[in-house]
Amino acid sequence: MARESNPNFLNGVPELLVLRLLEDEERYGYEIVQAIRRGTGEVITAGEGVVYPLLHGLEQEGAVRSKRRTVNGRSRVYYSLTPAGRRRLEEMLGAWRRVAGAIETMLTGGRDCEAIS
Repeated sequence: MARESNPNFLNGVPELLVLRLLEDEERYGYEIVQAIRRGTGEVITAGEGVVYPLLHGLEQEGAVRSKRRTVNGRSRVYYSLTPAGRRRLEEMLGAWRRVAGAIETMLTGGRDCEAIS
């Protein structure tokens, strides 16, 4: 397997969070924005300008599907994961866990860190 020397993990954080939120239930865009803000203790605030283009791109790639529904008199577009989106989420979770684990090892004084300190 080819390895990236610089994983693009930070740029993928909004996508990872959106896919994870859609794993359990369908949601509309602004609901996703609020869930990211609340779920991360307001550490990550991915606004509509990030979330909506991301959702549209994921839909074009077949990772999510959308459905327009009227709720309480308001028309909203709800998004849900497709099987391809679930696979993508699993791949991204695995990559995130590897990177986060490696960073945690480095920050907590992994053995190889002694050689560079």
